[in-house]
Amino acid sequence: MPPKSKRKEADEGDTLTRIAIVNNDRCKPKRCRQECKKSCPVVRMGKLCIEVTPNSKIANISEELCIGCGICVKKCPFDAINIINLPSNLEKETTHRYSANSFKLHRLPVPRPGVVLGLVGTNGIGKSTALKILAGKQKPNLGQYSDPPDWTEILAYFRGSELQNYFTKLLEDDLKPVLKPQYVDQIPRAVKGSVQSLLDKKDEMKNQDEICQVLDLTRVKTRNVDELSGGELQRFAIALVCIQKADIFMFDEPSSYLDVKQRLNAARAIRNLMLPQTYVIVVEHDLAVLDYLSDYVCCLYGVPGAYGVVTLPSSVREGINIFLDGFIPTENLRFRVESLVFKVSETATGEDVKRMTRYDYPLMIKTMGSFKLEVEAGQFSDSEILVMLGENGTGKTTFIRMLAGKLEPDSGSGEVPQLNISYKPQKISPKSEGTVRQLMHKKINEAYIHPQFVSDVMKPMRIDEIFDQEVQNLSGGELQRVAMALCLGKPADVYLIDEPSAYLDSEQRLVAAKVIKRFILHAKKTGFIVEHDFIMATYLADRVIVFEGVPSVNTKACSPQSLLTGMNKFLQQLEITFRRDPNNYRPRINKLNSQNDTMQKSSGNYFFLED
Repeated sequence: MPPKSKRKEADEGDTLTRIAIVNNDRCKPKRCRQECKKSCPVVRMGKLCIEVTPNSKIANISEELCIGCGICVKKCPFDAINIINLPSNLEKETTHRYSANSFKLHRLPVPRPGVVLGLVGTNGIGKSTALKILAGKQKPNLGQYSDPPDWTEILAYFRGSELQNYFTKLLEDDLKPVLKPQYVDQIPRAVKGSVQSLLDKKDEMKNQDEICQVLDLTRVKTRNVDELSGGELQRFAIALVCIQKADIFMFDEPSSYLDVKQRLNAARAIRNLMLPQTYVIVVEHDLAVLDYLSDYVCCLYGVPGAYGVVTLPSSVREGINIFLDGFIPTENLRFRVESLVFKVSETATGEDVKRMTRYDYPLMIKTMGSFKLEVEAGQFSDSEILVMLGENGTGKTTFIRMLAGKLEPDSGSGEVPQLNISYKPQKISPKSEGTVRQLMHKKINEAYIHPQFVSDVMKPMRIDEIFDQEVQNLSGGELQRVAMALCLGKPADVYLIDEPSAYLDSEQRLVAAKVIKRFILHAKKTGFIVEHDFIMATYLADRVIVFEGVPSVNTKACSPQSLLTGMNKFLQQLEITFRRDPNNYRPRINKLNSQNDTMQKSSGNYFFLED
């Protein structure tokens, strides 16, 4: 042990501050009140570090007295406690904290008039909190949750920054904010009536017909809101914001439920809101869409559910690359151990993969009411992933269900090969009772404890964190991760996965793509995947199946093509071009009619494997 004087100097020079997080949902103080206190060495010394009374609904931990030993974290049987060390300079930049031992947000993104600000970060990191504060729906308390400051003190805190002027105008009602909520599936509970009547009430810009044309809402105007699908609700919510006269437009995850074409149309509608005096802020998990939408980007990092930190604004390319690298050069700070790189030439061409078995599926035709799907005959092999690309309503799910044997084709030139199938459907509903662990034990009891499956699937998907949670209490993203683990854990020859990126944040999508890719190649199986996130689709695909035709009327699924040929064909339908980032090889959408866009369209190269 070092001498006492040296230990004191080390303590005084410490640059860390400690925060304690207690999960409200997991903490059960009545069941472990005494154990909670016994585990803490500070309590045994007679100081009230952990406070639990007979009437407590949650344990209270003093961050001033906590020594960060971590014993309470290990002793808590419900994983309800988390002790985190933060750089002390962040303590001075606390924007908001909900209550003691709960989430705190450091700094705020700085919106600027006439440009689009993009926010990127994992779920539970504070993006929605930042939007609420910038929209004036939540008053920042600067971390003083027990005695919130008044607006005079808040404006003094932001003195000298662009946010001082922004909040001053917001308080004086010189700025009118409009926010598109994150959870559009809750809209039918809040509003009733037809799409037309609700749009008429909000149409302050008199541009309703133009917006409905861009967002393809013309056909659903006569329907009631509670009759709309997820994608239609999303487009309706975007339209509702775009037709209002406002100064601040905010969009929380505008691409959820939408296909690639609809995402781009929504992006164009949002960019059309840009005026010299308007602010546009977008939270988005599809990095290709975020790249296309934004003029500059703020990243958010931290520990989900504990704290979030907003970085300084960067250019779009630099900001997204910072997020993927997990390293902020300006702060010399690493917030993720591994960088995320998408070198398609090494992963998707499959030159080094030995394929032993080939299967054929026949020409198939399926008619469902007024909708007709024709599937061209094709071939697939083991150690291969085929990604299906097309708009919503072109029959991708119908094709997958025919391969799975859940839907019989009307006619065809042969039989679908009889193989063991594992199928993850598009819509996931938590029907099971009990915990995640019990569900895993019931469905895939051999796989979920196998060391190889644990290291390849369970750990990267962070299933161990939600093992003891009730299935019916899981969020959309947690359900999606569980559903993918169940699908990959079932022994099969072919894995059919419908929209694996739904409800997942940017980082989870990239992790899920790597998990699926690694599993299919190592197990020497075949994967058919429906995906609308373009970065995830290009990383996963060995070959692609392009769907063309009129959605919901008459469509055709082309036979599998190489990644380059298929992507070029698909992007030509959408009239967009992609280039590749030279650092991490992620696909980037060219701005419409830019020099790169015009040049690539004239040469017919809509997509590049590498620059």
